[in-house]
Amino acid sequence: MISSLHGMSRMQKRLLMAASDAMLLVLALWLAVSVRLGVPYFPDGIDKLLWFFIAPLVSIPVFLKMGMYRAIIQYMEMRAIWTIFSSITLSMLIFGVMLLFGDPYGIPRSSLIIFWLLALLMIGGSRIGLRWWIGVAESSSSSSSSSSSLTVIYGAGKAGVQLASALQYAHDLKLVAFIDDNVDLEGSEASGLRVYRRDKLPRLIENAGVQKVLVAMPSISNSQRKEVLDYLAPFPVEVRTLPGLADLAEGRIEPSALRDVNLEDLLGRDSVAPRQGLLEKNSSDKVVMVTGAGGSIGSEICRQVLLRKPKVLLLFELNEYALYAIKKELMAIADGVEIIPLLGSVTHQNRVEHVCRTFAVETIYHAAAYKHVPLVEYNPIEGVQNNVFGTWRTAQAAIAAGVETFVLISTDKAVRPTNVMGATKRLAELTLQALATQDHHTCFCMVRFGNVLGSSGSVVPLFRRQIRNGGPVTITHAEITRYFMTIPEASQLVMQAGAMGQGGDVFVLDMGDPVKIIDLAEKMILLSGLRVKSAQQPDGDIEIQCVGLRPGEKLYEELLIGGHVIGTEHPLIMRSEEEMLSMTDLHALLERLLVASQSFDVPRIRSLLLEGVPEYRPQCEIQDLVFRRGES
Repeated sequence: MISSLHGMSRMQKRLLMAASDAMLLVLALWLAVSVRLGVPYFPDGIDKLLWFFIAPLVSIPVFLKMGMYRAIIQYMEMRAIWTIFSSITLSMLIFGVMLLFGDPYGIPRSSLIIFWLLALLMIGGSRIGLRWWIGVAESSSSSSSSSSSLTVIYGAGKAGVQLASALQYAHDLKLVAFIDDNVDLEGSEASGLRVYRRDKLPRLIENAGVQKVLVAMPSISNSQRKEVLDYLAPFPVEVRTLPGLADLAEGRIEPSALRDVNLEDLLGRDSVAPRQGLLEKNSSDKVVMVTGAGGSIGSEICRQVLLRKPKVLLLFELNEYALYAIKKELMAIADGVEIIPLLGSVTHQNRVEHVCRTFAVETIYHAAAYKHVPLVEYNPIEGVQNNVFGTWRTAQAAIAAGVETFVLISTDKAVRPTNVMGATKRLAELTLQALATQDHHTCFCMVRFGNVLGSSGSVVPLFRRQIRNGGPVTITHAEITRYFMTIPEASQLVMQAGAMGQGGDVFVLDMGDPVKIIDLAEKMILLSGLRVKSAQQPDGDIEIQCVGLRPGEKLYEELLIGGHVIGTEHPLIMRSEEEMLSMTDLHALLERLLVASQSFDVPRIRSLLLEGVPEYRPQCEIQDLVFRRGES
């Protein structure tokens, strides 16, 4: 029967419901008159029988107009019940007026109240009964399915109850209970499910066979979310979460909002509200250019700048497809802001200067750089050209064009670097520090921070893909640690730090506590409902393999070269005081570095990087692929 209903078209279901309502209205009117008269009423003529057909003829069009046949019985809510009540009441009023001014042929006008009550009971009850019947049938079908996962919802608040309601008809899930940290809720029921304290979860897993936990607490802080996930990690269950309130649209909680546990959840980092004045200082009503606009950080800075209503936003990018993609995305939310896509390389000083002069650029966020450690290690000449000379020439172009503010996006790998990428980024910092001592109108500063979540090469999507494929999960070293921050937070902090620049400033972002990558891998495996396979647990599901450090990679990243750091007006932004090169020394170094690059003298490049960045300690021998092939 249920399968037959599912097989009907929407129009067929509406016609069937309307026909059922018509018969119920006739029956309700007959019962109402019979109750009023005290005996069964049998009309003895066609005129008396006519009123029994007038009732549905009046009511069905009213029901249709009021939307009674738009509600899907399977998902009927209180709003649909109110529609039924108001529709029947309105139709009864119309029918009552017709009775009042017409000739009822023996139908007592006082039976109208009984008719109204019976119609409510029969029509409303038919829908509630059908909804219950469908629910029982589908629940039974779902329960008998071997693919259904026994599930508990963590959080018996509003979001949890809405989620439970939305999941009632999910075929792949069977809800078992709620668990909640509020001990006062223990033993109560919500959406037909019993609420337990969270210390009862082990018993639910053991006795009821719970396989999934859905965390439905969108209003808790990131640190509280991390505490919940840390508690759930040791249990053999898959964990999914609802995103935070900032990510949820207003309205009902939908099953589609559930997502896998993200690294943001595991970090437990509570963000600090941005200072709007600092965000807007160099962007609002300004002509802003972002180099490397199609990259992870560059594209997010473009989004953040666009929110501050710049006069013009210039997207400067070497990669054609990346430029196309970010331009297309931003145009959809431009809201009248002029967006100009520009293909070009930061190493072409005349091109950059011409662009800055033509559009009267006031702020440059310089995000263009080669950042992938092993790739730059394999291609050090291009790393030097893009990261060092690209920064030098773009800065010179900014000075010549009278740009007000120039903000360099730097990296924690510039601190005591062990690779070419870090050394070139440190040399880019030294370049701007030296330029800041010269007489011009451009304010240079740089912002140094660690890894960002969701960037190209991020470990999280890699681990998730490896877990989905059955493992192994690969890490480079058991002791490797990294700092992490979300891309939007990092971009906002870059903009705020740039607004505080006075010339030559090295700003360092508070990245929180470093994360041990092997711990991250273990938690992602456990929260997927799987077990880590190891020598101590040979029957586990996913193995973690250490594959060795990649060329140029180091175990620990740092943010400060020395210990000289002072706070700023923002709690997550610090100003570092560090050694710098004089302009004379910098010029001499860059000239020699340029000659070595043009002659492809890789050993000379390494020695010059060691000279310019005394903290540089190469982790490996020269890895340049062309150089090594020429040696063999």
